Amino acid sequence: MSVAETVGLDDVRRAALAGDGVIRPTPVLSSRSLSERCGGTIALKAENLQRTGSFKLRGALAKIAALGDGCSAGVVAASAGNHAQGVAYAARARGVACEVFMPVGAPIAKAEAAAALGAKVHLVGEAIEECLEAAHARAAEGLAFIHPFDDPDVVAGQGSLGLELVDDVPGLARIVVPVGGGGLASGVAIAVKSQLPDVEVIGVEVESCAPYVASRAAGEPVAIESRLTTIADGIAVKRPGELTYPLIQRWLDGMVAVAEDDVAEAMVWLMERAKLVVEGAGAVGVAALLGGKIEPSPRGTTAVVLSGGNVDAGLLAQVARRHESQAGRRLVVLTKVPDRPGALGRLLTVLGETGANLVDVEHVREGMDLHVRETAVQLVLETRGNDHAQDVLATLGAAGYDARVLR
Repeated sequence: MSVAETVGLDDVRRAALAGDGVIRPTPVLSSRSLSERCGGTIALKAENLQRTGSFKLRGALAKIAALGDGCSAGVVAASAGNHAQGVAYAARARGVACEVFMPVGAPIAKAEAAAALGAKVHLVGEAIEECLEAAHARAAEGLAFIHPFDDPDVVAGQGSLGLELVDDVPGLARIVVPVGGGGLASGVAIAVKSQLPDVEVIGVEVESCAPYVASRAAGEPVAIESRLTTIADGIAVKRPGELTYPLIQRWLDGMVAVAEDDVAEAMVWLMERAKLVVEGAGAVGVAALLGGKIEPSPRGTTAVVLSGGNVDAGLLAQVARRHESQAGRRLVVLTKVPDRPGALGRLLTVLGETGANLVDVEHVREGMDLHVRETAVQLVLETRGNDHAQDVLATLGAAGYDARVLR
């Protein structure tokens, strides 16, 4: 048996049974606005609404069930966040002790959530590879190791999401799914294409960390050396898995990579239009559609998997502010005024006449080329959009203020 035949439909169905009573079948939501914009019928598989906020619980439950008495001493995992929460929840549900190793820079919300679920959390190194080494060392002391993706039981467990797509999406023709380690994408593809071989499955990575795209281009597994911080930290895996690489090659119809800015815009689009909080890793499929990297199927429904919703509130706020600025609804302006009483008041009077809402104002006297009797003023304004923002700038210019927009 080849590695690509290690996991089959029967394995996925058995793994799905391991989640009975814990896994929440997540909804498939129609998206008229996304369908109209992209020119096809598109549905969103809201796995961000799964318990623990991601698909990872499926694979964790399947692995613990497969281990049986082999995990009586406890389980250990390495993760950037979602796998840690999934294993912690699964271990608690099955009465098993749990330890997880996470990078020092892992989102605070994810580390705290794993701890709240009863896991002992260790913060180790900067990358998932260092966490994997530490977790393997702990496993050598007697705990059962649960790999985040490169394990047949985990892949089969993630594939249970594909069984739901087959049951819940009439006319299913194309699936767009995030790819990190490849466990979700390969599991879903096996579950779906074993029953509906004509359905296309396309994986999506983020450009700053895309080892599968690089590997497909090279015709062999390629490890990448990315030192960039990505908004899609949940899929920031630098090396294809020994199991998942041949599975991806065998079962997926294509792979694309999307830009960081497109992922940020997709997160905001999902908040504004679909009323869903989705993390960067979970939003890459929508980013691929909005950015034109993937076209909807012309013959049926394209299902987009939103794989997770665990995002720090601070990052979410940054993404929203960035979008507001790009849309012209948030304007940051730097100008100069005489450094004497009444000068700021006159500037604000001019602004008041424009109808813009003043969010913040700050004097800037350091680090700028200013006359001794002059001060700079930084203004944060809310406007009604790009046209209104341009009107505000024009009004300031007409009143004698040299206003520079800060991005």
